[in-house]
Amino acid sequence: MIIKKITPFLVDSFLLVRVYTDQGIVGNGEAGLWAHQKTVYHAIQELSQYYIGKDPTRIEHHYQAVSRNTHFMGSVLNAAMSAIDVALWDILGQSVGLPVYQLLGGKCRDKIKVFNNVTGDTLSDRVTSAIWNVENGFNSLRTTPFFPGWQNQTSTQVITTAVEIISTIREAIGYNIDLGLEIHRNLAPDAAIVLANELAAFRILYYEDPLAPQSVEALDYVARHIHIPIATGERFYNVQQFKDLIDRKTVSLIRPDVSLAGGITQCKKIAALAEASFVGIFPHLMGSPVNIAAFVQLDASIPNYVLMESNMGADTFNEIVVQPIERDAGYLVVPDRPGIGVEINESKLQNFPYKPRQISGNFGVDNAVIH
Repeated sequence: MIIKKITPFLVDSFLLVRVYTDQGIVGNGEAGLWAHQKTVYHAIQELSQYYIGKDPTRIEHHYQAVSRNTHFMGSVLNAAMSAIDVALWDILGQSVGLPVYQLLGGKCRDKIKVFNNVTGDTLSDRVTSAIWNVENGFNSLRTTPFFPGWQNQTSTQVITTAVEIISTIREAIGYNIDLGLEIHRNLAPDAAIVLANELAAFRILYYEDPLAPQSVEALDYVARHIHIPIATGERFYNVQQFKDLIDRKTVSLIRPDVSLAGGITQCKKIAALAEASFVGIFPHLMGSPVNIAAFVQLDASIPNYVLMESNMGADTFNEIVVQPIERDAGYLVVPDRPGIGVEINESKLQNFPYKPRQISGNFGVDNAVIH
């Protein structure tokens, strides 16, 4: 079996890929650098020149060959390689009639626990959202402890509002439901410390991305001064970055993205490194039903999986795949179909024209860039 063709598809805000073989088996994957999909699209086209004519089952060999070629690295190339890697695993699974998780050592769980977001622009909206989620079977929730426009508030106002938001949600759902915080890389180190210490009393499961990802040293500083477990890593794109993060013992949960951090091949390694240090895997999931399917295969196969996003918004795009992953309240059901368990329906892709993302700064009242 050899690879005959690789075709990327820009669909809505997603970048999908299909890898075609001479035996009629077609692999499906997705790239996860959502802010720069068109750039990754061209990277996939360029990298395809290497893959065409090769045996699709030599997955590790291909990753090493492409990633070591000239040793230029970065998120664009890794997103492109990740999408192709997932498609190659899909081909391998289909070729032997087994789900990918069976090729990775078998299932550690039958269902994948997911969280849903508590949203809203007022306290009342947050309460309504939180209660709806609990009533619909989610026992793990996440929220951002800010309201729109918070960037223009004083630090004191930000903290006061954050305490109001989290205390109100806790009052509504009680303490039998997990609650995590998403900070979206919005804070400076000292502000992150002050906010975390104010919110620790509400039994927060994790403090996600308090800082921009460029300085692990700054994250170390925050970790030494707070008492909430830190989760980060969704912007990391290779195994070495995650090893550094794990070795520093800074975080309790790491957030590899299968569609960015090297596909299934590399994320399985990242999970093993984390397992050895008692660090949990909290995958970063965005994208279409194709990505959901790929993530479920990895999640099912690793013992230190903890949680990932429900990504319920992707259900709007279910028609682009055959047999999307089934949901069961706050869980995703692991399918027993070969490969990643879904197939891209090319005839439906035209219903979702590409929507390029525009760069739009987040500015304060003085027109300074906030985030």
